[in-house]
Amino acid sequence: MKSNDEKQKLPYVERDISWMYFNQRILLEAANPEVPLLERLTFLGIYSNNLDEFFRVRVATLNRIIEYDDKNIRKEQEIASQTLKQIGKLHNRYYQQFEETFAKIMEELKLENIFVIKETEMTPEQQEFISSFYRSRLNGSTNPVFLNNSRPLEDQNDENIYLATRLIRKDTEGKIKEKDYAVIELPTADFGRFIQLPDVDGKTYLMFLDDVIRYCLPLIFVGMKYTDYEAYTFKFTKDAEMEIDSDLRNGVLQKISKGVKSRKKGEPIRFVYDQQMPKDLLKKLITRLNIDKNDTRVAGSRYHNFKDLMKFPDCNRKDLKYPVWSPIFKPELNGNESLLTLIRHKDRSLHYPFHSFDSFIRVLREAAISKEVKSIKIALYRLAKDSKVVKALICAAKNGKKVTVVIELLARFDEASNIYWSKRMQDAGIHVIFGVEGLKIHSKLVHIATRHGDIACISTGNFHEGNARMYTDYTIMTAHRQIVKEVNDVFNFIEKPYTPVNFRELLVSPNDMRKRLIALINKEIKNKKQGKDAYILAKVNHITDRTLIEKLYEASTAGIRIDLLVRGNCSLVTGIPDVSENIYINGIIDRYLEHSRIFIFSNGGEEKYYIGSADWMPRNLDNRIEVLVPIYNKEIQADLKQIICYGLQDTAKGRIVDGSGENLPWKDISPTLSEQPVDETKKSLFRSQKELYKEYKKNTE
Repeated sequence: MKSNDEKQKLPYVERDISWMYFNQRILLEAANPEVPLLERLTFLGIYSNNLDEFFRVRVATLNRIIEYDDKNIRKEQEIASQTLKQIGKLHNRYYQQFEETFAKIMEELKLENIFVIKETEMTPEQQEFISSFYRSRLNGSTNPVFLNNSRPLEDQNDENIYLATRLIRKDTEGKIKEKDYAVIELPTADFGRFIQLPDVDGKTYLMFLDDVIRYCLPLIFVGMKYTDYEAYTFKFTKDAEMEIDSDLRNGVLQKISKGVKSRKKGEPIRFVYDQQMPKDLLKKLITRLNIDKNDTRVAGSRYHNFKDLMKFPDCNRKDLKYPVWSPIFKPELNGNESLLTLIRHKDRSLHYPFHSFDSFIRVLREAAISKEVKSIKIALYRLAKDSKVVKALICAAKNGKKVTVVIELLARFDEASNIYWSKRMQDAGIHVIFGVEGLKIHSKLVHIATRHGDIACISTGNFHEGNARMYTDYTIMTAHRQIVKEVNDVFNFIEKPYTPVNFRELLVSPNDMRKRLIALINKEIKNKKQGKDAYILAKVNHITDRTLIEKLYEASTAGIRIDLLVRGNCSLVTGIPDVSENIYINGIIDRYLEHSRIFIFSNGGEEKYYIGSADWMPRNLDNRIEVLVPIYNKEIQADLKQIICYGLQDTAKGRIVDGSGENLPWKDISPTLSEQPVDETKKSLFRSQKELYKEYKKNTE
């Protein structure tokens, strides 16, 4: 056994640094010339959007820890301060990569006859078009706020982008008589970020809304007798909230949470601006936004808020986008038979977005109208804007079913949507439960009680139509009596959280998931020492939990091969002799967001399979209600094994995750423990998502 001091010295990448490494993998995909050109712009948008949320929550948390005055948390403050400095260095480095990638893509678009022009590059005809566009549509949507008064700008929305303008009035001799400063919020919600101009000779022309408004400044300030107009883009990111998880001691978290109440919520913590902005204008903005020395400042280029690139017009150029992969309907679930009956006969599964989410919707709709169904219970974390899931539940309630919905009101940035749907469901007679105080409900569960045997659905992702088109998630639908009973027990625990519950099949946090995961790893260590088969295969979003990482290091030291697919945060450091030399990690960034959680343990040759909602993070194991479910059906087991083994072989979209942050591509296929032989013809470039889609497609023919 290692001592506590030895454990502290085990290699560990701070969670927020590992997140920066993850986001850079998205940036590298944007720079990949093999990716269709317009998709590369989308990846730039995703990178930018991720960064905004990261600063709103994680960097805000670090700032609060540093600023809180309590000598008892000096160690945490020192770590937070070091982390913040490293984030700043990485941010600046990646920002340069971002700018270079964006400029390169803009040049490549020109080769495809797509031109993003500035206001100074317009022809007279284009100038007339923009002037007309302003008068007929844009006029009234640009409302300048002058900086001459003392009112702060903190109440402005950080979702948007702004122009800071310097307005000059000169006399007849050209001498400056007066300067004014104003801020204009760009009306992107109404017009988008990109304005398409008329095509000319088969060429497509676009302008940033920023430049459209720059050109229209004389029209916006008409009658005010300014002689010169300057405009510079800027954006800021606000402190969204204190993220309460178990990254720190509970007592410390409570102190910080109480101690920061006096600090105004929503203060800017990151300020990005055009480096050409004059010093006098910059000084006014910094003062009015209350930017201080601990906040991140980035002197950037002409444009910011690049998350809008996710909505860059397709310009009718499907050849510059990914080819369409239409969701597949499993033949076994697409006939005229009752899906509830089919599930009672045999476990069924769906792997989104390769399989159609409509099959799951069909299960709910059948339950809503079937006379044999008595009740439906479901846990919802995020909901689509026009949720078919909720509509099916409302239908069930109107048909006399007892419907219970557990909805998580604290799903970050989706709170308003969840509150809206909660009211709609309550109005329809649905029993809505808002969860357990102090525990986020992150599990994805359905329980359907019928007169002929109950059914449960357990998923790795939200029951959300939009997510199911973009995230890789896995749903199991089963009538296994004990599993179904325990799913119902989870709902009972949510309603009555202080009732003791023991789970035999399900791994449930915060109940016993951590303890049982450690037991599964210990079993592999024991089997290895006894000369039995021993290995671990896993696919997760994040691994940051120190206890589990230490246990994986222990397993690696015992000679156990550990192959992992990790999309996001990863605090593990691989390849260290006598510590982690048997651990291999592949990080895949592709057209779909890798989101499913799958765990396979050798178990001495009788493999154990689990899927579910939990990542290996303290928050998932200690502060959320999460569920992992065992998989017993051999066909589904084979599918899960194939998903992981394909992922481990992915050299086209996978990168080495080793704790260094280098994100190097794999030169050869990562050797796996798959029983399936590696196809040597695929050894050059293997793309797991493409090969999985081909495999599922073949199974329908």
